[in-house]
Amino acid sequence: MSRSLSGLTRRGWMFVSLGGGIILGAVLVGQRDLLRAGILLFILPLGSLIVAARSRVRLEAQRTIDPARVEAGSRATVHLRLSNRNRIPSGVVLAEDTLPYTLGQRPRFVLDHVWSRFSRDVTYTLQPSLRGRFSIGPLAIRITDPFGLVELRRSFSDVGTLIVTPTVRPLPPVRLTGEWSGSGETRPRAITTSGDEDVTVRVYRDGDDMRRVHWRATAHHGELMVRREEQPWQSRASILLDNRLSGHAGDGPDSSLEWAVSAAASIGVHLVDRGYVVRLLNDDDDSQPADWHHSVREPADSRIHLLDTLAVASASRRASVAHWADLIAGTESATGMLIAVLGRMQPEEAKLVARLRQGTSAALAVLVDAASWTAMAESETERVRQTEVTQILRRGGWTVIDAQRHESVSTVWERLGLERTLGGAA
Repeated sequence: MSRSLSGLTRRGWMFVSLGGGIILGAVLVGQRDLLRAGILLFILPLGSLIVAARSRVRLEAQRTIDPARVEAGSRATVHLRLSNRNRIPSGVVLAEDTLPYTLGQRPRFVLDHVWSRFSRDVTYTLQPSLRGRFSIGPLAIRITDPFGLVELRRSFSDVGTLIVTPTVRPLPPVRLTGEWSGSGETRPRAITTSGDEDVTVRVYRDGDDMRRVHWRATAHHGELMVRREEQPWQSRASILLDNRLSGHAGDGPDSSLEWAVSAAASIGVHLVDRGYVVRLLNDDDDSQPADWHHSVREPADSRIHLLDTLAVASASRRASVAHWADLIAGTESATGMLIAVLGRMQPEEAKLVARLRQGTSAALAVLVDAASWTAMAESETERVRQTEVTQILRRGGWTVIDAQRHESVSTVWERLGLERTLGGAA
């Protein structure tokens, strides 16, 4: 009984108490008119409670997020549609949407006079500064009757998802020698001056144009084969992101880790747009050898997959780099370029990383100077360590440049290409 009456407001309880007192007094003195007034005061909040409870069942909420995937710092709009499918009005509705604390304060709305067959759209804007995958909702509402005697709470189950991807910077085109490797069915670059395309065949796949069927090869293989008028070459690139907590400095969006994630995203998108088959390797605690973003995907799909992976990349508490060789392991893992965005490391760790160069056509490293992300001046010891790490990697065949805090990703990428050109193929 007490639970069912918990929806009464303070005003509602005052009406119930006052009505009960008047009823008791009217019975004692035998006043029928006074008894009627007491009954009215007593029944009014209880009737309002029943009305609000009935309307509570029929309230509906729908949510859309536009767009559902944004870059950090960009805006997304959340659209909410509240509707009352009951024939009984609900009075005032106080709505509050649930947000992660990193997205700011919870938006609140007051909807007056929610009458029968009511429908209203409300919107609010989010501008997340941190990447990640966030749950938006559920919507919580408080329903009051027109007299303010009842207040009921309800939480809807509808939850939306907002994916905030790292910031992607446009990168200038640079020539990276030694970038061709592997074989595949796509040819990501213009045809060379040597002449015609190679004409090869492959097994028929759903959706292939029947005009591309190669009947002679079909008869030979005993299964449907189609022409693949592309050179059997493709560019491959593995992007190694050092997201060890011990390798970075700073907090929030201005940390060296966020700069490294943005650099990996920018490089990955740049290479995908140029036709590369890309895979991302990061130092998660449960990391396994990564799959290639297969060439059968459209470039837009490959970009989405890459950015969604980086959106949820978090700082790893692993301090060792010894297992990085296992991350690169796998079929065709030693082909193509290896591009590493590295944090702070010791010379002994740099020797392990230098060995990852073996078997790849080219190895390039952006060595993040994590000390520049701190307020303290860089010590002589730190400069010596950074220089030694750079030399170890270069002796191992890597092309290496340092990245400072205030340098843009595009500037670093241009310097990396220039360093690669001047140094020649490793």
